[in-house]
Amino acid sequence: MLDWTALQDQLRNWRHDLHRHPEFGFEEVRTSKFVAHTLRSFGLDVTEGVGGTGVIGTLTQGSSNRCIALRADMDALRISEATGLDYTSSNDGVMHACGHDGHTTMLLGAAKVLAEEGGFDGTVRFIFQPAEEWGQGALSMLADGLMNSHPFEEIYGLHNMPGLPIGHFETRAGAIMSAEDLFEITLIGQGGHASSPHWGREVMVPACALVMELQSIVSRRLSPMDKAVVSVTELVTDGTRNALPGTARVLGDARNFDANVSAKIEAEMRLIAAGIATSYGIDVAVSYTREFVPLVNDVQLAEAYATAAATVSDRVIDRPEPMAASEDFAQFLKYVPGCFAFIGNGEHSAALHAPTYDFNDDALMHGVKAHVAIARARLPEVG
Repeated sequence: MLDWTALQDQLRNWRHDLHRHPEFGFEEVRTSKFVAHTLRSFGLDVTEGVGGTGVIGTLTQGSSNRCIALRADMDALRISEATGLDYTSSNDGVMHACGHDGHTTMLLGAAKVLAEEGGFDGTVRFIFQPAEEWGQGALSMLADGLMNSHPFEEIYGLHNMPGLPIGHFETRAGAIMSAEDLFEITLIGQGGHASSPHWGREVMVPACALVMELQSIVSRRLSPMDKAVVSVTELVTDGTRNALPGTARVLGDARNFDANVSAKIEAEMRLIAAGIATSYGIDVAVSYTREFVPLVNDVQLAEAYATAAATVSDRVIDRPEPMAASEDFAQFLKYVPGCFAFIGNGEHSAALHAPTYDFNDDALMHGVKAHVAIARARLPEVG
C-alpha cells in the first residue's frame, strides 16, 4: 500500500533537487538522467535521448491496447534567481522561474502511484520534454519519430498558475493559449552627424513612426471579433548621442488564436513597413516567423479532464477566456487530441518568469492526483 505521507516528502525532495540544478533547453542532461533513473526505479520501460534530452517512460497494465500520454516540461530559464531559498539555483544565471521543476515532479509522482497501485487498463506514456520555453522541445521530439516509436491516442498536460489558489484547477474547451509570432523589421538608411540630419537618411524618426503604425494593425486592420496582440519589445540602432543612426531594428511579437489572423498581421506589417520606407526614402527588410501555434483543447477531452479532476478536487473551474501566453504542448495536438489545464500555485505566488518565483510544494500532491485521475478515467479497468 502506497504511503502518501512519505510520497509527499519524496515529492518535495525531488522538486528541491531539480530546482537546485536547473538546466536550459536542450541542456537538461542531469535532469533527464534524474528522471530516467527515477522512472526505472518504479519498474517503467524508459527511453532516453528523444529529441535531444527528452525522456519517455512507458507503463502497461491489463490487456487493453489503448494508450494515452501525460506530459511535463523540464527546462529552466536564463534568469538569475533572487528567492534566497536554501535550495536556490546552483547554476548561476539559470533558474526554474516557470515551475517546470514542479511539473516534472508531479509527473514523476503520478508514475510512482500508477506503477504501485495500478487502477487502469492499457498503456500510459510519461513524456518529459526539453526546451519548452523557446518552443522547440515538442517539435524536436516529434521530429525524432515520437509518434512512430511511442504512439499514443490522447495527451494531457498541466501547468501551474500564480494567483490561482492551491488545489484549484482550470481548463476550457477550444482555444486556451495563443500562438506566438516573432517579427524583426530592419530599416536601412544613411546615418550622420546629429547637427545635420538633412545630409543623410537617418532611421530613428521612421523607426518611431513604424512603432506607432504597428499599433494600428489590431485597432484598425483586424476585425473587432479577432483576438490578437502586437507588441514592439525592442528598438535597436547603431546611433549614439551625437550621431544619427543609419540602421534600426524593430523587434517584437504578435499573439493570436487563428492562422488566418496570423497571416493578416504579417501582411499588414509588411505593407506598413514598406510604406514607411517609401515615405522616408530608406530600405526595409521584414522577418516574420511563427514560433508557437495556438493551443486548442479537444472539446470532449476538456470535459473528460474536468470530470476526472473533479474526483480529486471540488474546485475545478471552466476558464472563461483563453490567455495570450503560449505553450509548445500545442504541437502534440497536431497529431492527437488532448487537453491542457492549469493548477493553482497560490494566491500570493510571484509571477512566472520573475526572479523571485518558486513553485509551491503544496500543489505537488494535487497535481499527482490529477494526473492519476485522468489516466484511470481514460483507461478504465474492466469491471
